[in-house]
Amino acid sequence: MPGTSTPSASSRTRRPRPGRTRRVLAVIALATAVVTAVLAFALGRGTAGTAAPATVSTPEAQEPANPELLALARRDADDPLALGSPDAPVVLIEYSDFQCPFCGRFARETKPDLVRDYVDKGILRIEWRNFPVFGAESDQAARAGWAAGQQNRFWQFHDEAYAEPRRRNAGDFGEDNLLAMARKAGVEDLARFEKDMASEAAHQAVTRDSEEGYGIGVTSTPAFLINGRPVLGAQPTDVFTGIIDEAAEQARQQEDGDE
Repeated sequence: MPGTSTPSASSRTRRPRPGRTRRVLAVIALATAVVTAVLAFALGRGTAGTAAPATVSTPEAQEPANPELLALARRDADDPLALGSPDAPVVLIEYSDFQCPFCGRFARETKPDLVRDYVDKGILRIEWRNFPVFGAESDQAARAGWAAGQQNRFWQFHDEAYAEPRRRNAGDFGEDNLLAMARKAGVEDLARFEKDMASEAAHQAVTRDSEEGYGIGVTSTPAFLINGRPVLGAQPTDVFTGIIDEAAEQARQQEDGDE
């Protein structure tokens, strides 16, 4: 069953930056009392910073996409942390932590289908945002992913990091293991990888992603925006495909109307 992971106690002290979009994601995503009740129950039972698995359904009648959330899609053709055409009609933004078990579930069970059925067909673009909430190893892993991206191996590193469930803050994402993941992911210049991972540029890139997430109210991982519509947790694949299909159809209708 799908679920979400919540930040550790130490990460809860961090606060989103003020701005017009602050808490927009949470407000839209938790639009119904049923969803709110399910989330509260799930979070109340979670331990050690991980929410108990819960089914959190998205409303059948989707709220209109929030234009400020739509504008978060970067559509940068040179972004190594993105998959798919910058001109794809649908953009899925993913806020994730490499130590999050539910993020791993999405990576192993859902992302391959989305890549095959939508990304490869030019319908969907996936943009990754680092959202490390589980402590030092989460931060290290986020910087390592960014460093792998500097050699165009981010998604290979992503798949290696999520290849199997791993322990949290127990050394599985220590520097030596991250280096081994980079090697398996095909990162050629490992000395550069280590230098990039420790760089101020890596810190700034991860901070930018995190502040973006906190600024719109992301409080748990994984969290997604699909053309400005929020989806929380490792939902079943058909939840994602349904929203992507709807978003693609709306984009097509808008394009036809503009002609």
